[in-house]
Amino acid sequence: MTKLNRSIERGLSVLEVIHMSGPSSLACLASRTGLSKPTLLRICATLEKRRWLSRRGSDGWYQLGSAFPSLGKMPDLTDRLVSVAKKEIVFLSEHTGLAVDLAVAIGSGRTEIIDTTRAFKKHGVYPDTVGFRPSPILSALGAAHLSSLSKQAFADALRDLLKRLPREDAAAVPKLPSILKFIKENGYATRVPGHWGRAVDYGALPSAIAVPLMAGPDPLGAINLVWNASDRSVQDVVRDHLKILQATAHTVGQDYVRIS
Repeated sequence: MTKLNRSIERGLSVLEVIHMSGPSSLACLASRTGLSKPTLLRICATLEKRRWLSRRGSDGWYQLGSAFPSLGKMPDLTDRLVSVAKKEIVFLSEHTGLAVDLAVAIGSGRTEIIDTTRAFKKHGVYPDTVGFRPSPILSALGAAHLSSLSKQAFADALRDLLKRLPREDAAAVPKLPSILKFIKENGYATRVPGHWGRAVDYGALPSAIAVPLMAGPDPLGAINLVWNASDRSVQDVVRDHLKILQATAHTVGQDYVRIS
């Protein structure tokens, strides 16, 4: 009988747990696999290097990475963006006391959240957003990204979006010109009041402001600040934190160009 490779078996066990259970802490992995934490740290570090796992900036939990076999992903763009933005979004979150989401462009005017600093006990907003695709019109992230597209790219994106938008988004399409005009004039996008991004949101209604992420002239996605709407007004957050949000987006874009 051929002898099996124990290291590969252990790595696959870790991947199976995270694939079945979702983002997992080191303690959870130890409990589910029976492996020691030092062993798991070595395994996870190896899988991170291969991009099969990524470690969340908000809580250090492990989740499937962008190179984990799956259709429709863009590992290079996603990995580079997460890599250059991780320290910046943590600093931004600590400086402002608010949660931060990082979203990457996935084509057709859409974005997908690829990293976050959200912690429910600290920020009072739904934390498990990595992998979620926010509304391209009603969310701060989506509208910020749309505002960064060239005229032709925007026209192409809108044509594709009109074929697939859910009812709430489709009803908001006539408001899109005024939404984009507001972003251009004020330098940020905001979540449309009353919009709930997903049925599993809990806690108070969140508010958010977002700015585009650019690599020179090329749109990468968007970055936002998000908070419990009852804690702060949009105007207060804009007054206190818009400049550092914009500066963070600029730094991330520059760093992305530098490593590309």
